[in-house]
Amino acid sequence: MSRHFLTMASISIKSDDDIKGMRIAGRLAAEVLDFIAPYVKVGVTTGELDRLCHEYMVNVQDTIPAPLNYCPPGYTPYPKAICTSVNDVICHGIPGDKVLKNGDVVNLDITVIKNGYHGDTSRMFYVGEPSIMAKRLGEITYECMWLGISKIKPGNHLGDIGFVIQQHAENAGYSVVREFCGHGIGTVFHEEPQILHYGRPGTLDEMKAGMIFTVEPMINAGRREIREMGDGWTIKTKDRSLSAQWEHTVLVTPTGYEVLTVSPGMPAPPAFIKTAIAA
Repeated sequence: MSRHFLTMASISIKSDDDIKGMRIAGRLAAEVLDFIAPYVKVGVTTGELDRLCHEYMVNVQDTIPAPLNYCPPGYTPYPKAICTSVNDVICHGIPGDKVLKNGDVVNLDITVIKNGYHGDTSRMFYVGEPSIMAKRLGEITYECMWLGISKIKPGNHLGDIGFVIQQHAENAGYSVVREFCGHGIGTVFHEEPQILHYGRPGTLDEMKAGMIFTVEPMINAGRREIREMGDGWTIKTKDRSLSAQWEHTVLVTPTGYEVLTVSPGMPAPPAFIKTAIAA
């Protein structure tokens, strides 16, 4: 989940114990996506995907689905264990009776809590045979996320992340959603800093070793404007264009970064990324 539901506090630097806990939570979140991947196919409902993930988290992993009953100020409690954002849904799609059909694209956003620590990650899935346009949007968005991650190291600024994401998306003819962003994460689901997916290099906070936050760009095929549905959670593109999102949780290390939401089934980083991932 990705809205700026943040408390006004300083950016926390995680301890060695915190980092160990976050590695475990991140791996478990990614493993939920590995588990559910074979079920994302024509004819399944988003509600069934939610049920399967919920049971896997609770019964197999002994984790807590963080979105379930999550209730920031001014919101109604989120009613499901995962977010399922299909086609023109940008984020926070609520699972239900919607049946996935050939050509649909869906983002599954997973956050688990293990021993008090949150692991947060999302992936795009293609249902059946996607259109060339949908596949390109998914690929460019994936590259955007990794380009942003590649800028993570002590001494760089948070604006460096947003700048490369915005540049890559707009060069491809796409737009970047502004109302939602990445966020600090640990024993709190959403904390400082906010990770904008647009901006100027050298601006915003300087990154320091021990920070942990998500990078989760939301990229639209059309315009960046959004509309909020009557359920109070679901966000769609205003012009009904397709939207895509990918997300990892990342640790700032003394020399660069470490991706914490890793699993055996995770997609490989783009070829141009020299990656550092959790052991």
